[in-house]
Amino acid sequence: MLRKEHDAILRMLDVTEAVARQLAAGQPVAPETLFELLEFFRLFADRCHHGKEEDLLFPLLERKGLPRAGGPVGVMLYEHEEGRALIREMFEAAEAFRGGAAEARGRWAAAARHYADLLRDHIAKENDILFVMAENLLTPAEQDEMAAAFEKVDEEKMGSGTHERLHALMDKLAAEILPAA
Repeated sequence: MLRKEHDAILRMLDVTEAVARQLAAGQPVAPETLFELLEFFRLFADRCHHGKEEDLLFPLLERKGLPRAGGPVGVMLYEHEEGRALIREMFEAAEAFRGGAAEARGRWAAAARHYADLLRDHIAKENDILFVMAENLLTPAEQDEMAAAFEKVDEEKMGSGTHERLHALMDKLAAEILPAA
């Protein structure tokens, strides 16, 4: 389930990088597009996806003996915080851009590129290292329990229909931005 969510996040990173290129080139970009991208990353990537990892997966891995300090869990948590800081930078730049500040284009584009680089690297580490470790540490029953808990998180943290709305937003933005890029 987490790998499937990574696929959606990677798709939105493609859209984000395309928007960053448009901004850097001085091409027209609707301010609302920036806020829609930020909504996806704040809700889907952070609250939903990182929430599942931080609230459920990482604590279980720690209980199974995988250390936080000096280990992969600690690195992932640090990178989650780095991503949140970049999202805050992007939000501030989007606010300034909406207010007419020309320099905000470059600030948003730079923060977006850093965010995309961070998340691409982060996702590769999770898919290729951490999740493989988790599959080796967790019993099939624990993995099934985790999957059921993940589904519950979608409903509790996101609210009914939010997951579907964000996937529709992803499809809309990809259709609008990626063909033009």
